[in-house]
Amino acid sequence: MACTHTDVAPTPTVPPAPAATVSFLSLGDSYTIGEGVAEQARWSVQLAQQLRQHGTNVAAPDLIARTGWTTQDLQRAMAASDNRRTYGLVSLLIGVNDQYQGERAADYRPRLRELLQTATRFAGGSPGRVVVLSIPDWGHTPYAQGRNRVQIGQEIDQFNEVARQECQQAGIAFVDITGLTRAATNDASQFAPDGLHYSGLQMAKWAEATLPVVQKLVSTNAK
Repeated sequence: MACTHTDVAPTPTVPPAPAATVSFLSLGDSYTIGEGVAEQARWSVQLAQQLRQHGTNVAAPDLIARTGWTTQDLQRAMAASDNRRTYGLVSLLIGVNDQYQGERAADYRPRLRELLQTATRFAGGSPGRVVVLSIPDWGHTPYAQGRNRVQIGQEIDQFNEVARQECQQAGIAFVDITGLTRAATNDASQFAPDGLHYSGLQMAKWAEATLPVVQKLVSTNAK
């Protein structure tokens, strides 16, 4: 008996669905806006680039930030923005101007706590989508020459300890970049032309320090 041959159509290959783009909101002051440097040098823009290089599809960050803003200024600006979006990732770097203007760490605490709550709302109510960076120590900048650098450092440490405690209480990731800014002392390449703010080289270090923390946050919230 002759054998019959039946052609079987190959199963079509279905391409994998593209990974969803993670939206990103970056909140803060001059350190977030990148005073004195190009847009691509901003730390949060560099973070988004690094995440994409490591396979996480992250959008360029929306920014609510301005040079000179205190915690209260940022809170008012967020309310005035009427931004009702929710984001897959929210970063916060704020407080240096509170310290610079002579505020106490005790006054910083309730204002930061309120900002953490607002940032969490922007993150769809998920504290696991929020990351806070510590305050850089501007006492180690060329601008601070002739000032009491020891006192500035002590006050920055007090503010950062408040931030660490409040983030732990709220279940929010905290990344300490202050040591990186202190290590930049006497290296002109780490500073913007004004001698007070930081160059893209320094802010790249902040992004690198934040990268593994954010990778974990994004991966956990994608499950």
